[in-house]
Amino acid sequence: MIKFLFYKGIFIEALLSVATIYLFIIIGFVYKLVFKNQVNERSFVLLNLYFLQPILIFWGLNRSPINEQFILSPLIYFICIFIVLFIAFFYAKAIFKDYQDKSIFLATSLVGNTGNLGIPLGIALFGEVSVPYTSILNIANVFFIYIFSVYFFAGNKFSFINSLKEIFKIPAIWFAVIAIAYNYNGYTLNEDFDKLFTMGAYAAIVMQLVIFGVFMSQVKIKTANWKLSLNISAFKHIVLPIVGLYVILYFKIDPLVGAILFLELIVPLAVNNVNLASLYNCKPIDTTFSVLISSVVFIVFIYIYLLIINSFFGL
Repeated sequence: MIKFLFYKGIFIEALLSVATIYLFIIIGFVYKLVFKNQVNERSFVLLNLYFLQPILIFWGLNRSPINEQFILSPLIYFICIFIVLFIAFFYAKAIFKDYQDKSIFLATSLVGNTGNLGIPLGIALFGEVSVPYTSILNIANVFFIYIFSVYFFAGNKFSFINSLKEIFKIPAIWFAVIAIAYNYNGYTLNEDFDKLFTMGAYAAIVMQLVIFGVFMSQVKIKTANWKLSLNISAFKHIVLPIVGLYVILYFKIDPLVGAILFLELIVPLAVNNVNLASLYNCKPIDTTFSVLISSVVFIVFIYIYLLIINSFFGL
């Protein structure tokens, strides 16, 4: 009975963490419904992607010092991601006939909301001791998004060489490299610049959620791409956690680090997927619906995930 009440409390706390963060989605949703064609969502996407996201990335990568003890966790994260990506590649070829559906499936299935949701959820479940690990795992996720996801979203419009060029047009990848070098060399932001970057970072998070709400208002349930969305959620919330759990246990790392790694693998799809789908005109409405379904599936599965974390990591 005591254990049930403990899990119930953690479950409610996790749900509140998700609900409060996603309240800004409602603002974007209502905004588009009320003002309709007066809202140019692509302008918001470009502003966020090219100006605010780089600030968020630079700020996030300078929250704590980067050192050797955090190297192993992103390496394990990448091993999990690329094993499932290999499986997903052949699965997509067999399941999807439409090229854009294949692209969206490969681009989004493994990209979780490790920043906007993963970091605060880690604090809610494990305390502030989780922040350095959730931050560096978010770094790994950022690199995956702006290299592999960009390639998949843009791949049907460009040759391989031109797709690579498109990747390097996204400023976030350059800001990530600069931020890591800046942090690694021991530089820190002074108080005034730290306030400036903090404002920009939170503005990016808020705008990202508002953009998601704008696109969500255009989703039609009856005509939604259920096949794509359900397959993405199956890989994100079933296949990836199973593979991830096996890989994490294989490395026999510290239980807390293992639990945090598992958490970052199970968070729902990143809203940033919608940005890239819109930027490359790769069915942004279908991508939005996939993110929405993933969020619902995550809420349904979260109690099971908590049981797994307790059973295998003792937390």
